[in-house]
Amino acid sequence: MREPWISGFFFAFFLIFSSIVTQPLYFPTANLPTTWTNDESSLRSINFTDGSRIRVILLRTSGLPMFTCGFFCNGTCTSYLFAIIINLFMVVNPQVVPYTNKDSPEVIWSANRDNPVREGAILSLNEAGELVLHDVDGSIVWTTNTNGQSTAGMNLTDKGNLMLFDDHNSMVWQSFDHPTDCLVQGQKLFQGQKLIPSVSSTDWTAQKDLFSLQVTDKGLFAYVESNPPQVYFRKLVNGINPENYVVFLDRSLCFFIFSTRPNYCKSVLDIPPAFPFQFIKLMPDGHLKVFGWDALDGGAIVADLLTGDLGECFYPLACGRNGICSGNQQCSCPRSSSPGTDYFRAVNDSQPNMGCSQVTPITCNATQDQHFIELKHVKYFTYTADMEDVDMETCKQACLGKCSCKAALFEYGSNSSSGNCSLPSELFTMTKLDAHEMRLNSSAFIKVQNVRSSPSFKVHVATVIGSTIGSLVLLIVVIGFTMFIVKKKKTDSETEEEYLDQVPGMPTRFSYEELKTATENFSKKLGEGGFGSVFEGTLEDGSRIAVKCLQGLVNVKKSFLAEVESIGSIHHVNLVRLRGVCAWRSERLLVYEFMSNGSLDQWIYHGDRKPVLGWVRRKKIILDIAKGLAYLHEECRQKIIHLDIKPQNILLDEDFNAKVSDFGLAKLIDRNQSQVMTTMRGTPGYMAPEWLSSIITEKMDVYSFGIVLLEILCGRKNFDSRSQPQDSWHLLCVFQRCWEEGTLLDIVDRSSKDMQVNGAEVMEMMKVASWCLQTDFTKRPSMSSVVKVLEGVMNVESNLDYNFLYPRLQKITDEHEKSSKPVLPSILSGPR
Repeated sequence: MREPWISGFFFAFFLIFSSIVTQPLYFPTANLPTTWTNDESSLRSINFTDGSRIRVILLRTSGLPMFTCGFFCNGTCTSYLFAIIINLFMVVNPQVVPYTNKDSPEVIWSANRDNPVREGAILSLNEAGELVLHDVDGSIVWTTNTNGQSTAGMNLTDKGNLMLFDDHNSMVWQSFDHPTDCLVQGQKLFQGQKLIPSVSSTDWTAQKDLFSLQVTDKGLFAYVESNPPQVYFRKLVNGINPENYVVFLDRSLCFFIFSTRPNYCKSVLDIPPAFPFQFIKLMPDGHLKVFGWDALDGGAIVADLLTGDLGECFYPLACGRNGICSGNQQCSCPRSSSPGTDYFRAVNDSQPNMGCSQVTPITCNATQDQHFIELKHVKYFTYTADMEDVDMETCKQACLGKCSCKAALFEYGSNSSSGNCSLPSELFTMTKLDAHEMRLNSSAFIKVQNVRSSPSFKVHVATVIGSTIGSLVLLIVVIGFTMFIVKKKKTDSETEEEYLDQVPGMPTRFSYEELKTATENFSKKLGEGGFGSVFEGTLEDGSRIAVKCLQGLVNVKKSFLAEVESIGSIHHVNLVRLRGVCAWRSERLLVYEFMSNGSLDQWIYHGDRKPVLGWVRRKKIILDIAKGLAYLHEECRQKIIHLDIKPQNILLDEDFNAKVSDFGLAKLIDRNQSQVMTTMRGTPGYMAPEWLSSIITEKMDVYSFGIVLLEILCGRKNFDSRSQPQDSWHLLCVFQRCWEEGTLLDIVDRSSKDMQVNGAEVMEMMKVASWCLQTDFTKRPSMSSVVKVLEGVMNVESNLDYNFLYPRLQKITDEHEKSSKPVLPSILSGPR
């Protein structure tokens, strides 16, 4: 134990030393504009005995523990987080550059946990009031997205909260609103937010595909992120408001309930008293632990909050996938009752808690060779009945008939002729209990695959002869077909080359080797979809590009020619510029200008998204999209109908200028044509009702624009069955209901305070969306009219039909209200 006077000595020495260094050691605030560069010459460092380091940007030493904000790294320090850490005693030693902390740090928040930056990265608090993190290559890694919100400075509070404040000292942005895997005292976790653990203590990447802790309208839930997610911990709270949250207070994690007793705190989890400062962290193994810090003892684990309710064996990965946990977390694999037959083996013999893998994987087309290993008195960490009041055999047969089913979990009372059946598609740890510990009888039937025995010698010989003859015939057919395909490809390639040479304003022709070099052998993937993959690259002149590699045997040529023909010769500030093409052998590549802020969908949907866009920026994006479409429809030599307008096809440059992209489905129409027949194409949910007749006009794009506009204003997807209650899955249904009830402000994006402040203006913009979403396409505006309305030189049509549900969807909705069965997402998202 340290004596209190030692702590005071260290702290006094720390303050004295601060007067002789170029950068003050106590600097919890910063004013704009300020720029910090991640290198030794610009920032002071705190080096820790575990090999980690933080280059200090802000330091709060007004209490213990002390909070430090800066560029943090561990291990070899080849990559850095912009993070907030807890640290206690800094031992100042001029022989150490410049001072050392003897305790290991704890990261309580980071801005770029999935995108670490390198040496030389720059953090800037700019004149516009945004805090922006640039990597060494200049790319934007993270931003607070607070442009235009009158930011005056930045402050690291004594609670460990990084805040941007305005001239009135009011909060503009705070790190508490963007939790990672920790909650500190006073921090709230709102509905729609998640705590997501890191992969490990040395790998900061968010483990999005495994565990999460989140608030719902029913309480606090911990999930293992399977498909669908499975709950391994729940704390239900009755009578809470959907807008409630949990908050970490001293000694408890509480639900605040707004009722007759304002700020009444209902305890969800109690935390034992131990240390003056505590924080909660969701660990990589799914445990929710409390860590405590004080001036004398440093840090220690105070409590493992969920284990008291669960026990060690009831964590989903206590013994890995397919594992069995018993006693004091003893792990084993399922065993067959037949001696000498092993269907499972340990993933790692020296670490039995890593789980078990099947010796012979399940084959869906060989159900006749499948049977079950029965495990009695086995309890699963969660149980949702897929079938109720059935017998055991019916349960097992249902699993055999469902390819994705990994096991049949059967719970019953005194008689196995009637019970409940669960058919999980992913099987995590099962817990072996004694019979007297079970409230209900429970058995697990794990599906396994038999290996067929070898056939007789005669059958084997006949099979070999038959296979040989069949192979020879097949070889002849394949050779003939190959020769036909090669000849056809040669002819098609020559025809395509002639066509490309005749396209007006044909962009630059790149060689395959040029693009291979520019993209570093296609190593930096930006994204992928049904069309193929997109890679980042840099040309010899230093300009950055995005290279789309089209894939697929059927539509690749059609999509390639459609994009070249559509935008090869047109230029507009709100259309992504096609810089060139490459047609080499079977490869078809399109080279576009690079858009550093990615696609719009990354910025407007709830969940794990980037910083929230403000109202001014959203208005600018909406106007940019409208101008791009107006140009396509009315200002080109041929009218171009895009046919696939959605947020994923709207790209944003470094200044958040929006540009329409992806013309693979576009249709060219002569000016004297008012409509054209075509096959159905596009993305469900954004397709206009008239697709059912296969007659298209430019008003198809107007309808899609209306859907995108609505998503931007509401901050959610058109169809969302994951985060929305069942009666709000479809945004059009919610929009129509709120319009009729006069409650449109309720659906304005609640994650943006700026959007709520400008709610009246946002609702006016919803009138534009209503005009674009008219079921009768003849009543929709042209995109040039939309631009005029957005620029304030024209008014929205007043005589509008606010029934946005076209007959097919209206019929489905009415039937849904009369039935307890949920409507399929494929139906709700519109005609396919």
